[in-house]
Amino acid sequence: MIQDIRLMKGNEALAEAAILAGCDAYFGYPITPQSEVLEYLAREMPLRGRLVMQAESEVSSINMVYGAAGAGFRAMTSSSSPGISLMQEGISYMAGAELPCLIVNVNRAGPGLGTIQPGQGDYFQAVKGGGHGDYHLIVLAPDSVQEMADFVFLGFDLADKYRNPVMILSDGAIGQMMEKVIFKPYQRPEEHKPWATTGKTPDRKRNFITSLHIQPERMEEHNLMLEKKYNLIAKNELRFEEMQTEDADYLLVAYGLSARICHKAMELAREKGIKVGLIRPITLWPFPETRLHELAGSVKLMLSVELNTGQMVQDIKLAVNGKVPVHFYGRLGGMVPAPEEVLQHLENLIQYHHDN
Repeated sequence: MIQDIRLMKGNEALAEAAILAGCDAYFGYPITPQSEVLEYLAREMPLRGRLVMQAESEVSSINMVYGAAGAGFRAMTSSSSPGISLMQEGISYMAGAELPCLIVNVNRAGPGLGTIQPGQGDYFQAVKGGGHGDYHLIVLAPDSVQEMADFVFLGFDLADKYRNPVMILSDGAIGQMMEKVIFKPYQRPEEHKPWATTGKTPDRKRNFITSLHIQPERMEEHNLMLEKKYNLIAKNELRFEEMQTEDADYLLVAYGLSARICHKAMELAREKGIKVGLIRPITLWPFPETRLHELAGSVKLMLSVELNTGQMVQDIKLAVNGKVPVHFYGRLGGMVPAPEEVLQHLENLIQYHHDN
């Protein structure tokens, strides 16, 4: 198998993967720390006869994605935290209208304009439905430049499979860091989109795409249909990575950049004879709640490590349902903890529970 191996920034690897995945149209607006995505695609996509447009705002760009997706094209956008906030109405519309697309959030530290350094404060926004109404995005959380690329292919395929928006939730560090990335041959699946607004044809009536249903009975029916789809996604598309949990007394739970840090913290703990395991959610929605509940029966405590004030930790507590103590450790404002800091916090918790 011929492999294309390159040294690239995370944002650049994601953009190249979008081209290889057959992205037909990209609409976006520049904002740090994801501007390289737009810059790379603006340079490369037109050479392949694809469309790139810098919209006048994030509000415009997500609605352009709506139009392109509605016409049956593979469409995507990318932004960073406050820009994604501006897209929330359009994202909810696309979920309601069952339109597939890829949305990339290279998370910065907030709230507000915050800082361009990495953060994970957009977890709630991504997994709880940042817009209005009952809907879910499929949310993928890469922890490497390789996964920044891989999740583009996966994201587009999942979006088309379930007619649902997919979000890649990254952060400023992974977007900017350089690592080796391998692009494997990719065959775009054959797509059947009879619902697309391609105009009236002899064998079917004109298509209409909308999320508006005036009659409450019809709106309820639509919501129940969406819920059935979300249950199917939760059953079939759950992804997580599990490390050294077989004999673990203590469990770290982290995603993205925090998971990289926790992996090293786990190794340091093992060197000191402390049996630590790690669960890394790859899909933040659906969330590995069943596996966490199972592991709660075999460990003494869990520690959620996040670059925020404590968001994913709430889902861990719901999953565990009181079976084991769940604690939180976080840094804010773009501050990134060292593995030694995480281990020290874990050791303090172990001592606290031992004394009490």
